[in-house]
Parts: sequence; structure tokens; C-alpha cells
Amino acid sequence: MYLTNKISSLFYKFATKEFSPTIQSFINNSYVEILGLDMSEFDKPSNYKSLNQLFTRALKNKRDFDQTNQTFISPTDSFVTQCGTMKATTSYQIKGMKYDIQELLTDHTPNEDIQKLSNGTYCNLYLSPKDYHRYHMPYDAKILKLIYVPGKLYPVNFTYLQKKSNLFIENERVILKCQTENNKIFYLVFVGALNVGKMVFEFEPSVETNNNTASIQTYQYDDLSIKKGDCLGYFKMGSTVL
Repeated sequence: MYLTNKISSLFYKFATKEFSPTIQSFINNSYVEILGLDMSEFDKPSNYKSLNQLFTRALKNKRDFDQTNQTFISPTDSFVTQCGTMKATTSYQIKGMKYDIQELLTDHTPNEDIQKLSNGTYCNLYLSPKDYHRYHMPYDAKILKLIYVPGKLYPVNFTYLQKKSNLFIENERVILKCQTENNKIFYLVFVGALNVGKMVFEFEPSVETNNNTASIQTYQYDDLSIKKGDCLGYFKMGSTVL
């Protein structure tokens, strides 16, 4: 296991530990105050029994959003670090730092799909530690495949995006292949990061990220439809969605 993965595993043990109510309240309130979390849509910090429960907090009420299929909605509360049109199969993690989407999506993605995505649109969404960490379906679609790619857990903040080439390719990630009603294909890529270690997908509980496996795992689905806005799962701290 890589050093960053070990550090993330240790942090995860601390974050999931349930301290006494007094100590846990102090930890949670300190986290909220130091990072400036907006808790207006959530329970009081002291109501969460662990720091991890605070990280993965659910909305108290559903948000309003465009429910038509005229638009994609953002899958996360996040900052757009880079977006645009790919040059053939070249995408950018940040200005000047390019990578190839075939490497990102691995050999488990057919060449036919890579060609369909060529010259397509991409968007990189960064979640900071203070953000709401759940991810939602951006468009009505079927999920056809999930690919879990073990890897490192480098930070995905601006410092690392600017200095570490192929960051998204080296980091652990989960890839979803999605198909719309009119047979258009889009991919969602969930990138692990330092202190995240764990990504949860509610429709596939057998996926366990940041474990000791070294092999890529794939899951196929025949009839898995997810509605726009439905929760897919959550990071157990901030990270990135492509």
C-alpha cells in the first residue's frame, strides 16, 4: 500500500471514531468553525456522532433544480478547476497539465467509446474539505458499467494539480459509464485523494476503495436507471469529479 493510502487509512480511523458527546461536539464545532462550513441545510454539528458523519452529511431537504433533460446539473457542490473541449482525446487537469482520457478510463473502456468522446466536452469539479460531499446524478441515465481502479491518493488541490502530471491517472478512481435515453454516452470519474481513502456508491455496496487490492474491478449492469438529482454516494472527505 502507498504511503498516502496508509495516511488516509489512519485518518479514516480517527474520523470514524465516536468520542464522548462532549469531545465529539468540540471536534465537530471546531472543524465547522476553522473551515467555515455552511451548515444552514444540515443538522447541528453536535448531532453527528463522528467527524466522518459530519463529512458525509445528508441534506435535510431536497434542493430545487431543473428536472428536464435540457441541461446537465452539477453532480457536486464544488469549484470548477478546468473545463472545455478536448483536443482529440487530450484533456487537462489544469491549464498546461494535460493527460489522455484513454489512460484515465483504462483498457476496460472500449476504443469505440474513446472515439465517441474524442473532441467532446469535459469538466473538472473539485470538492474542498468544507463542501457537501455527496454526489448526485447529473442527468437521467442508465449506468452500464462501474470500473474501480486502485491507485495512489495524492492531494488534488491546486498545488498538486499544477505540479503533478497525470495526477488523475495515478490516483485511485471509480469510473461510471452512463447512457442517456437517446443512447448518448457520458462518463463520470470519481477521483480519490489524500485523507479521502473511501468512496461509497449506494447502488454498489460491494465496491470498497482504498483496500489492499491491486487489480482493477469491473461491474456490469443490465437495467440500472438513475434519475437526475438522485444521490449516487459520497466521498468520505473532499475530492474531485470529472
